[in-house]
Amino acid sequence: MKTLEDLKKLRDESLKAMEMRYLRNGVRIQVGMGTCGIAAGARPVLQKFIEETSSHNMNNVIITQVGCMGECAFEPIVEIVEQDGTKTTYCKVSERMVYEIVEEHLINGRRLDRYMLSAVKK
Repeated sequence: MKTLEDLKKLRDESLKAMEMRYLRNGVRIQVGMGTCGIAAGARPVLQKFIEETSSHNMNNVIITQVGCMGECAFEPIVEIVEQDGTKTTYCKVSERMVYEIVEEHLINGRRLDRYMLSAVKK
């Protein structure tokens, strides 16, 4: 960074990135990327969500990383936040499961109860 203009550009890019986290007219996918999530395989899961949503041209979906989600034994954890604020928490998410979550939950609107945290904790 050499000039005030460089600093302003960096600020504007950062503000835009922060604004995207709070998309109001779409869906937010939050992937737990705390130490436990990363150790359990959250990075490839995050990458797979990016690939799958891109391949379907899902412009109303924001994928974001979050810290520890508090359920280390169930990592990788992914939370889907709908436009109306409804949250669905999937646990022990694998790359293979990402395709199914995108197809069934995001495209067809059918939650996958068998992958939900509430189903696994019973």
